Amino acid sequence: MGSARPCVGAAGRRLGGRGTMGAGAAGVGDGGDGLTVVGVPARPRDANMGGTIFGGWIMSHVDIAGSIPALERARGAVVTRAVDSFEFKKPVYIGDLVSCYAEIVTTGKTAIRVRVEVFADRMHKGDIECVKVTEATLVYVAIDEHGKPRPLPE
Repeated sequence: MGSARPCVGAAGRRLGGRGTMGAGAAGVGDGGDGLTVVGVPARPRDANMGGTIFGGWIMSHVDIAGSIPALERARGAVVTRAVDSFEFKKPVYIGDLVSCYAEIVTTGKTAIRVRVEVFADRMHKGDIECVKVTEATLVYVAIDEHGKPRPLPE
């Protein structure tokens, strides 16, 4: 696979395979152009009876990752309004390092559409394999102190 793997454990990844990101392997980072990464290890408590990670666990991390660029763009509070699409492509296993990457796709008067891609770093006999496991598009709405939609700042 070479030294430039498309997961957070290496040089990082940009959505759609464009460029690289400089964020660390855990936590939250910004690659300088609105791209956000959230890295979380999948643990036994996050697994279902089939031995794979609950889809809801992945969905919650996708929502968190998507909210970060939305919060920055809104310069204030946002709420999740809709999930336009959510596709589980491959299973996530205990021990995978799950990394979510998010970027703003479009904005409206109050809404921000964010695309999130999720990858898993997997260890196999000392090698790390990177697998795209999920992709989603979510819509966030900027809100005021009363929880009502507010216009996005210029």
